[in-house]
Amino acid sequence: QSEEEIAAVFFVAVSVVKQRLRLAAVSPRLLEVYAEDEMNLDQLMAFSVSPDHERQEQVWEALKRSYNKESYQIRRMLTEGAVRASDKRAQYAGEDYIAAGGPIMRDLFQQDDGGWLQDAGLLARVVAEKLERDADALRAEGWKWVEVAPEFPYGHIYGMRRIPGTRRPLTGEEIAQVEAFRAEAEQLEEEAAAADEVSDDADARLAEIEAEIDALTQRPPVYDPAEIAMAGVFVSIDGNGALRVERGYVRPEDEPPVVEEADELGLAGEGSGIADDDSDPAMPESRIIVAHVGDAAEPEVEEEDGIKPLPDRLLTELTAYRTLALREALGNEPGIAYLALLHALCLRLF
Repeated sequence: QSEEEIAAVFFVAVSVVKQRLRLAAVSPRLLEVYAEDEMNLDQLMAFSVSPDHERQEQVWEALKRSYNKESYQIRRMLTEGAVRASDKRAQYAGEDYIAAGGPIMRDLFQQDDGGWLQDAGLLARVVAEKLERDADALRAEGWKWVEVAPEFPYGHIYGMRRIPGTRRPLTGEEIAQVEAFRAEAEQLEEEAAAADEVSDDADARLAEIEAEIDALTQRPPVYDPAEIAMAGVFVSIDGNGALRVERGYVRPEDEPPVVEEADELGLAGEGSGIADDDSDPAMPESRIIVAHVGDAAEPEVEEEDGIKPLPDRLLTELTAYRTLALREALGNEPGIAYLALLHALCLRLF
């Protein structure tokens, strides 16, 4: 008989039938322990999280020598190594994981936020494969490089210049669509406020409207082909489990060469029409100003130009290196890091 048929025979909810069947599926050895009053019902329900009898018995043996035999500890040990269904990797590639036959552990006696994905290795593989498929579409755009990872470390873009690109403005038809979506969303919110609750259908429709508006207004910028040929893309997963694409980053080694300013002395010599032999050999890097005929002034030496400022790109790189070095130093000195944070907070408050 199916779970629904059993529930109909005994006039109970289907969820109750599922819970009872899950308890009956716990290791027979642990059921004997429960029958002998050496385990309470909360502990037995916690063991039902995992279908692996051997693992259940291993956890019980470990807990017999521990003072902490609470149900939350049993659940923690049984799900150790598994990945929460609310994890961003599971949100991103959960369907692929299930399609590949990945097992999922569910807790029928507590809120489990979708359970746990038991095979972390399989999840890592399907996540990597899906990221590569998404990255292939970006490679087809012609970017010089595409880096892929579920998550990049903090500061992975330091030292790089980002090309902003240009965003195509919305057409009149698209603006009208956005306004229509917003009007519909406002109407649904007003109806929910009047009823003092949001129905499941209204909640789902609001989510669809939000996605439609984002698709129209949050489109990626457009880049020039020359910019694409020198820049790259970072592909990862954001905190909500959606694909995160960071376009238009130029590495320092891919920057176009900077044209140095022509030597001032050489340009002055070529344009003056004065032979080099007439200049003073004791001052090879000076520029001589010759007075016009009839002037009584003697030739004088012009002062040298001041120190030229550093290029903006070099300043950006040096600032990035300084930030990384400071972060490393503070990470190795927790006391100094605490004082620095306290100092910054005090400056804001007082």
